Amino acid sequence: MKTHLYLLTILFIFSPSVFAQEIEKESVPGQEPTLVERLTGGKKVIESAEMNFQLFTSANANFTGSNFDGMNFKLNRVRLEIKGDVWKNLSYHYRQSFNKYSDPYSLDNLSSSLELAYVNLKVHDKFGFTIGKQFVNFGGYEYFVNSIKVREFSEFNNLLTCYQAGISGNWQINPDHELCFQIVNNRSGQDNEIYPTGLPDNTREAKVPFMYTVNWNSYYFDRVLQLRYAASVGQQTQKRYSYYFTCGNTIEKGPLLTYLDIMYTRQGLDQHGVISRLPETAQTACNTEYLSVIADVDYRIHPRWNLYVKGAYETGRVYKANGPFAKGMYRRSWNAQSSLEFFPIKNSDLFIFLLYTYRGVKLEKAALDMGAVDPDTHRISLGLVYSIPVF
Repeated sequence: MKTHLYLLTILFIFSPSVFAQEIEKESVPGQEPTLVERLTGGKKVIESAEMNFQLFTSANANFTGSNFDGMNFKLNRVRLEIKGDVWKNLSYHYRQSFNKYSDPYSLDNLSSSLELAYVNLKVHDKFGFTIGKQFVNFGGYEYFVNSIKVREFSEFNNLLTCYQAGISGNWQINPDHELCFQIVNNRSGQDNEIYPTGLPDNTREAKVPFMYTVNWNSYYFDRVLQLRYAASVGQQTQKRYSYYFTCGNTIEKGPLLTYLDIMYTRQGLDQHGVISRLPETAQTACNTEYLSVIADVDYRIHPRWNLYVKGAYETGRVYKANGPFAKGMYRRSWNAQSSLEFFPIKNSDLFIFLLYTYRGVKLEKAALDMGAVDPDTHRISLGLVYSIPVF
């Protein structure tokens, strides 16, 4: 019996090392097939790879009412983007912004500066999945287009959380119609990081703070008319939800680009925060509504010159009284822009622009009674935009 125990002990001590040596022989580093090689039958395939550096900088003269506030140079957007296809059915997209904080959000464990980090897997010619941090599939031209091309966003789009972690399914019904279903986080951080004074009393956190979106994109008349419509619902707390209806109507032909975006949200808790910050001391508002209507006309008056004018009308109101917030309209705002753009190099993303933008605000009685102040502002900007292809 002692002999048997002795042999078992020797076997127990030495067998792991022998087993490990066998594994090393069978799995030499660099020889294990990757996922792509397994999917492609052992072939290493790189369909495409692209890296670009996006820069949007300007010199600005700022005015409040008729008073000149001063001038400054500003790097409005600086981003690094990497994307490509490692197989005909597998692609990736990564984008880092250098204009945002690098502290990780507590909910998704990602830096706020990381805008996109996802892979797209096509399981069929007409159906695929996008997994990771991605665009929330809201509708609208201004929301969807690469933000490096937008000199000044509407207030509504500035307040949207555009990128969230989650999953979406994309169904290409035919070349002109696409349907997307998406589930992502409704927020990136904790509630006290989002709402000015945290959650109202007797309000419990949501256990599943997801946002669900259905998005329909379609094209007509040889893609001259483009429609991007979406409806979303997200849980904010256990009994409060946010609802979004967003749509974009675009006409693009030859030198003309024009669009009309309509964006509406109804929120159980004021996720945008505009009404919550109207009182002299900010307080989280409930039952808020925001509407934005954006109209734009771009016209390429010459191969090297582009002119555009844009206007936006936006409102904020409370649809049901709560706390110090009475029911009614609180705020209306107007945004007007005009820009002349010069393209020094043909067929290049480099251009220089001169932009004038005006934002006017009308505070209604409910806001004035709370001591709200929101003056009109103007800005003149001379800047440069360039998406630099690294490779």
